[in-house]
Amino acid sequence: MAERLNVNPTRMNLTALKKRLKTATRGHKLMKDKRDELMKEFLELARENGRLREAVEQRLTGMYQNFSIASAVMSREIMEESLMIPKQGVVLDVGNKNIMSVNVPVFSFETTASDAGDIYPYGYASTSGELDNAISGLTDIFPLLLELAAKEKEVQLIAAELEKTRRRVNALEYVMIPQLQVTIKYIQMKLDENERGNQTRLMKVKDMMIAEAIEERRSNM
Repeated sequence: MAERLNVNPTRMNLTALKKRLKTATRGHKLMKDKRDELMKEFLELARENGRLREAVEQRLTGMYQNFSIASAVMSREIMEESLMIPKQGVVLDVGNKNIMSVNVPVFSFETTASDAGDIYPYGYASTSGELDNAISGLTDIFPLLLELAAKEKEVQLIAAELEKTRRRVNALEYVMIPQLQVTIKYIQMKLDENERGNQTRLMKVKDMMIAEAIEERRSNM
């Protein structure tokens, strides 16, 4: 049973607690609706994140295979020299969007060079075609990696907001609302007791007044 609040059993407190109970009940409904919507959003994001991660991992596997083959057919010195000074750069921009009162990141980028051939920071004479394929695959997968990073952060933030909302719903449902209900019932019971006591005292006073009037009438006869 919920523990009642420590307040004086007065009509003023009773009115104030009834208002608090009404507000808490309305807030509980709103928070439950938000929790349910967050849960739907979280499950959908989790599915999208899973599909995106699987696609990224498949492409990364192919890219790593090309790098492995290139490392096998090229010397370490030539490999390191070929990748030492990149021609292409990336400017990353981080924005945000609002989902259910949660600000989640949105990533976008621009390359610093307009020529598509600038992704290869080396000449073709001493390098293998597998290295070209690996560099090309890494360039193609970069937007997906950014999307995956944003999606995973989005899932993390939505999950945190969902947990926070769940705790608030439970606090209202199992602590605050029961406390208010128990306290309101207690105050109402005390006020009813006081009212019955007052009525009893009034009836006794009335009986005493009637008895005195009868006695006085008898004494005057």
